[in-house]
Amino acid sequence: MTAVRVALSTLRAAPDGEVVTQLLLGDPVIVDEDGAGGWSRVVALNQAAPALDPRGYPGWLPSADLAPVADDAGESIVDALRTDLRAAPGGAVAIPGVPLGTLLAPAGPADGAWVPVRVPGADGPLWAASADLAPVPAAPPDPAAAVDVARRLIGVPYLWGGLSPAGIDCSGLVYLAWRRLGVALPRDAHEQAEAVDPVPLGEERPGDLYFFARPGRRIHHVGFVVAPGRMLHACGEAGLVVEESPSPSRTETLIAAGRVPAAVSA
Repeated sequence: MTAVRVALSTLRAAPDGEVVTQLLLGDPVIVDEDGAGGWSRVVALNQAAPALDPRGYPGWLPSADLAPVADDAGESIVDALRTDLRAAPGGAVAIPGVPLGTLLAPAGPADGAWVPVRVPGADGPLWAASADLAPVPAAPPDPAAAVDVARRLIGVPYLWGGLSPAGIDCSGLVYLAWRRLGVALPRDAHEQAEAVDPVPLGEERPGDLYFFARPGRRIHHVGFVVAPGRMLHACGEAGLVVEESPSPSRTETLIAAGRVPAAVSA
């Protein structure tokens, strides 16, 4: 298996082309074409994009960002907004800025406040602060818990295709908040709308999702319901993640609400 070996890698529609999403450390990929001018054509296996590829999200990554990895399931997830992985307990930083939602596989017993983890491309285990990690949830979470995760990202800059506390877009915020809770949603807003159970407008609850589209167009925006008529979203107009009542122009494009079903829990 091949996986991302850096804290955050940007997936593009073509080499040096438009950003489509980002992958986190350890995210697995299928390599369809390797080494074209330093780029690899891949499919990101844990970011569903059924309309583009039934296997996952397709695109191009820098080949240097990839490495072979054992087929280990991550049993811990980064709960801090970002954490550094170190060469030894409390030692030099080996991989800085590993973001929220990164899945890490254990590599042995803890050493005090430090946990060894396996990382693609590393010769041996790296060490994470145990306080920055949490177990991957096994039970379906309360949808309101996803709002709690998303609220921690208020003020993060809006970034098209972004998927981390360094920058994030609307569907990335939804994807990442639910990923932190062990739930796998599609990456893009219009496909997230197809993965949820419809909720009549006026009956939405905290943790549900609002979807927006212009007449005759597919869904282009998504945000969390925090209360009827109030949302938390990565807003391109504001340039950051905000909690607000939608503007009149935004409300005009509100077309649906949806609730994430327990069936999609990872």
